[in-house]
Amino acid sequence: MKIDHIALYVNDLAGAKAFFETYFQAVSNGGYHNKTTDFRSYFLAFSDGSRLEIMTKPDLTDSGNLLDRFGYAHIAFSVGSHEAVDELTARLNAGGYPTLSGPKVTGDGYYESCVLGFEGNILEITV
Repeated sequence: MKIDHIALYVNDLAGAKAFFETYFQAVSNGGYHNKTTDFRSYFLAFSDGSRLEIMTKPDLTDSGNLLDRFGYAHIAFSVGSHEAVDELTARLNAGGYPTLSGPKVTGDGYYESCVLGFEGNILEITV
């Protein structure tokens, strides 16, 4: 069994698509639009075959986007090396996305950083 994809609601669909294409080399499909509900989405594919569905629809509400809450906490991207973690973290910082922690070796042995990414979603960058 494998996870087919993760889905993420966003306010700015085009901005989210550009973010993941720019920083994570995602490749997008042509998009989907349900004209009845005005739901729109893109599937973004990454080099290892994993996929992220980004979605939007009218009248979405924000539950406060709290960092410590029940539910999904972050999306982790493995970039292959300590140097690649450092480099991507620096690129995201230069793009205006602040580092929340790291890069560092965590207590459970991961080398990672956590960055506050597009629309306040936490992204973990790891080896």
